Amino acid sequence: MSQGRSTRLIHCFLVWQLLVLIHHRSAAVNAAGGSWQLLQKSIGISAMHMQQLHDDSVIIFDRTDFGPSKLPLPAGKCRNDPHDQSLTHDCTAHSAKYNVVSNTFNALEVLTDVWCSSGAAMPDGRLVQSGGFNDGEKKIRVIFPCQTCDWQEISNGLAAPRWYATNQLLPDGRQIIIGGRREFNYEFYPKTPATSGVYNLPFLSQTNDLNQENNLYPFVHLNVDGNLFIFANNRAILFNYKKGVVVKTYPQIPGGDPRNYPSTGSSVLLPLKNLQSGNVQAEVLICGGAPRNSFLRALRGNFLKALNTCGRIKITDPSPRWVMETMPIARTMGDMILLPNGNVLIINGVQNGVAGWELGRNAVLNPVLYKPDNRVGSRFEVQNPSTIARAYHSSAILLRDGRVLVGGSNPHEKYEFRNVIFPTELSLEAFSPDYLSAGVAYIRPRILVPQTQSQIGYGLKLAVRFWLAGPLNANAVSVTLVAPSFSTHSFSQSQRLLVLNGIGKAVPVAKNTYRVEVITPGSGNLAPAAFYMIYVVHQGIPSPGIWVQLK
Repeated sequence: MSQGRSTRLIHCFLVWQLLVLIHHRSAAVNAAGGSWQLLQKSIGISAMHMQQLHDDSVIIFDRTDFGPSKLPLPAGKCRNDPHDQSLTHDCTAHSAKYNVVSNTFNALEVLTDVWCSSGAAMPDGRLVQSGGFNDGEKKIRVIFPCQTCDWQEISNGLAAPRWYATNQLLPDGRQIIIGGRREFNYEFYPKTPATSGVYNLPFLSQTNDLNQENNLYPFVHLNVDGNLFIFANNRAILFNYKKGVVVKTYPQIPGGDPRNYPSTGSSVLLPLKNLQSGNVQAEVLICGGAPRNSFLRALRGNFLKALNTCGRIKITDPSPRWVMETMPIARTMGDMILLPNGNVLIINGVQNGVAGWELGRNAVLNPVLYKPDNRVGSRFEVQNPSTIARAYHSSAILLRDGRVLVGGSNPHEKYEFRNVIFPTELSLEAFSPDYLSAGVAYIRPRILVPQTQSQIGYGLKLAVRFWLAGPLNANAVSVTLVAPSFSTHSFSQSQRLLVLNGIGKAVPVAKNTYRVEVITPGSGNLAPAAFYMIYVVHQGIPSPGIWVQLK
């Protein structure tokens, strides 16, 4: 072979290698999944709080003392509030109802300040919302899922002022409302003569940092034994709210850094499985937050890097311990959403600073998928980015069709649309995970039976019939039950997902139609009575959900 030809061959080989490397690099860069859709450029208010109801509406609100919003109240309606710190006479709305199916919205009338409040959907489907700021701090507000329903307000519905508190739906149908600024106690709603007051919870004062707190909006999860897992700052307990006693004290999360507001991380109770085993395991995942003293540093203009760690703990273990993992992107003020197939979506937030007015920097535009059943080291997957920064006062919830609704972001005392790092966001957008892509439509199920709004009982056999365009993998079918949650300040209150026990494999009953039988949860400790979204998941691809009422 001539030297020239040899040189040309080597040159061609090197070029080929370079092209392969470029292709692989490009493939890696483009490996992220999911897609984004702008739903509304402006709904007139910023989505600080969101809750989906079983009529496929989403109740959204921010606060009354932002000043006038961009959403007018219906003609002739105005809010007259002599206690409001911004406008005592206001003809604009600070709450809205978004209709998911029609992609439309309308104004709702909230009268007192709901800033940094909490809530949960009750067993009958109404949203009970509690507390807030100023004249709203002891209010209970109720809204029913109907086309013409609006807020009803109950004065002194709370025994203590609740600002930055957390609500959890209980197995007996009540809500427990825990904590809040300078409130180291809890109470219940609805109240009875025997449970009308407040109950001390010393754990909240023990986890309170002077000047920066770091224990607001505590992470609360209903454990499978009926007790409450409560995490505040960097510590956690298992709490028997009926007796008012701490059942278990968990080890401090490694590193000792805070994970609650204002060093805001997020938390989920991972999917509950093997519900009929008599020994259901429960695991909690906590991700993100900010290093200790980040709040004080941010006040002085020093925005520390957010935490890039997650802690995972089996709260039902006799000797539980934290297993730490590293996220691909550091994040504070991120929301964690349970997807119908059991994966967790981490979305929104910033990479530096903390929650609070003007105290965050460097928005995280890429969501991250966490796959809890994968081995450690292969659980995280970066998703395609949004173009809209979602910083302080943003929120996210799962919709029945499998999308994630994202809104909000206003780290300012008023609405600010220009000359600021993060302009006030009045938009709504939806993130669609890869399971909604056209390429997997042929293996996406569609539920035929039960029909939406069906009632189901505890511990009963439930036959689920579904349609499928493509071939069935009978070994890869599951049924999940997902509770709609109340989302605010990076924590989805009362969020819950259960994988129902199956009775045998899915079987054909007609052309492209199959039936799978499952057992519903056995008690309210596993799933409090309420409306849930039920899904059939085939090869990791969930069907559109339907609403069922567990009662």
